[in-house]
Amino acid sequence: MIFIDTGAWFARFVPDDLAHTQVAKWFSANRDVMVTSDFCVDETLTLLVARKRPRLAVEAGHALFSESLARLYFLTRQIHRSWILFQQRAAAGGSFTDRTSKILIDDLEVQTALALDEHFNQFGVSVFP
Repeated sequence: MIFIDTGAWFARFVPDDLAHTQVAKWFSANRDVMVTSDFCVDETLTLLVARKRPRLAVEAGHALFSESLARLYFLTRQIHRSWILFQQRAAAGGSFTDRTSKILIDDLEVQTALALDEHFNQFGVSVFP
């Protein structure tokens, strides 16, 4: 099982992103179950719109919410634990969404993540690319 983070989703959907080719090759070669969270979907769609790509945001939303690319986890029960972790680690940097991802990774016992975010190196998982 592999956790997919926001930066990787963005690179996958945006052909002119610097990491697109590398991430697209990884997606094509991957045979493991992929998981992501509603927080990563939120960040991805927001980032696509903020970068003036509303059409891509809608396409990405359809793909992510239909779970055609990855299993989608809704983090309602993990929010409070994420908040506690965020408070403990705020000085280390990273977003609240990063902390929700860490909690989900731990809960699912995920060993690998596809992430372009340097904070994932602190999570105790193997990080691609």
